[in-house]
Amino acid sequence: MILYPAIDLKDGQAVRLYKGEMDQATVFNDDPVAQAMAFQNAGCEWLHLVDLNGAFAGTPVNGGAVTAILDQAKVPAQLGGGIRDMATIEAWLSKGLARVILGTVAVEDPDLVRTAAKAFPGQVAVGLDARDGRVATRGWAEETDIQVIDLARKFEDAGIAAIIYTDINRDGAMQGPNIPATAALANAVSIPIIASGGVSSIDDLIALKNCGAPLNGAISGRALYDGAIDLPSALSVLKA
Repeated sequence: MILYPAIDLKDGQAVRLYKGEMDQATVFNDDPVAQAMAFQNAGCEWLHLVDLNGAFAGTPVNGGAVTAILDQAKVPAQLGGGIRDMATIEAWLSKGLARVILGTVAVEDPDLVRTAAKAFPGQVAVGLDARDGRVATRGWAEETDIQVIDLARKFEDAGIAAIIYTDINRDGAMQGPNIPATAALANAVSIPIIASGGVSSIDDLIALKNCGAPLNGAISGRALYDGAIDLPSALSVLKA
């Protein structure tokens, strides 16, 4: 199981939100490139990047910071936030991004997801962010009546690389991930699932690894910044 350290970008800084609220952002590093290098030097295999401003704007906003990270990092990176058309997908992949994450368009334009996944095999993931099992879009600001598992099943034959499932109510709250919901999703589809939201200890990572479902990985942010999870130790545990 892969541990994806998260770098959430707001106004050019690495931050963490509390339950997805933009006005409850804690700045952890005003140099996102330095943060990426710190994660890389600690041994991470991937980086998980989010353009928070872009998620609300519907177009990339923190492009400069992301590009700078891609220029320096030697490990692959995935990016979500404000990626809602083929031109933006192509632009990011051409800059060396390993994987784009499509969230809002998975609800609003699922055909784009299918087209992109076919055009760029292995480089397109879907981000499903939910409150109480229902998908939220546009930077988590708009809620739908769509159930996570129902939407995930619609992409079974699309050829997407992974689904990043985030329980918004757990994100940044340091209360542990929603393991039952994550396991249920992973057991409902054949698409690789990456858990996100609330991963706050090595015990959480072990619980996800042993949840009874084949997870691809887990994303953690605040716990790594706060020191609740030691990255090298966590990587060692997950490889054991």
